[in-house]
Amino acid sequence: MNFREHLRKEHVDRDMAKIMVLLAEKSKIVQKAFLTHSNVSTTRNIHGETQLELDKYADDVFLSAMGKSRLVRAVASEEQNDIVEILKAKGSYGVTLDPLDGSSLIKTNLAVGTIAGFFNEGNVMERGSKMDGAMFILYGPLTSLVYTAKNGVHEFVLNARGKFVLRHENLMIPQDGELYCPGGLRKDWVKGHKKLVDFLEQSGYKLRFSGGFVPDFRQLLTYGGLFSYPALNGKPDGKLRLIFEANPMELIARQANGAGSNGVHSLHDIKPQSLAQRTPLYVGGKKEVALAEKFLGK
Repeated sequence: MNFREHLRKEHVDRDMAKIMVLLAEKSKIVQKAFLTHSNVSTTRNIHGETQLELDKYADDVFLSAMGKSRLVRAVASEEQNDIVEILKAKGSYGVTLDPLDGSSLIKTNLAVGTIAGFFNEGNVMERGSKMDGAMFILYGPLTSLVYTAKNGVHEFVLNARGKFVLRHENLMIPQDGELYCPGGLRKDWVKGHKKLVDFLEQSGYKLRFSGGFVPDFRQLLTYGGLFSYPALNGKPDGKLRLIFEANPMELIARQANGAGSNGVHSLHDIKPQSLAQRTPLYVGGKKEVALAEKFLGK
């Protein structure tokens, strides 16, 4: 079964399904551009980070396609300074987009990804609890796509014919977790996070951290455990962005019988105040996220 057929079988809202298929199709163009657009750009994004040529290229590819589709009213992209309003849109959707998460890993040939979230009412500045769907595309040894429309979590892989075909249906995060993926420098971790990591190590969890949120999170869908990028000494809001990264991935985790948190409560309880808003992040199995809140609350 291919991606389009699965969306139809699951009775996913027609416009959201069309947008998801559109992003899936354009991801093939982005994948091919790894060979041609991997230089460093001369510009920075709203977070002060130097953009790669491929960051800008991927952003242009996805934004242009959504604009032409007229299905999307507004896009919040990590590579744009402001929300992109599509004035002639007929559809009602708002989309959050991280066009190429972990793009700095490309020069060492490590896996990277695209993350998107979907709001039917068009307001990309809503709480994550209002999100109607989310997806990520992982550019690794295989190019795969994972999505939820609040109908479970399903994975597709790009085959030799250029089609995303069903690989796994109803993925569930194992509750006997095996891995932990900790971001940030150990010397900068706050005390509660250090104690959490010590506990996980003493409990036999294995360290697996590539530096890419998408590939590291994908590991948890198979092996269980916890991905974290905590508050740091001097950076109490951590590094990852609430709108572009945290909220879509928590929705996928929740639909896979997992959870997400900022170390105190669900990320989906947070009302975004700005596009650039960062948050400490813990996402993965329910047990591990509960442990994070326990240790961070001490």
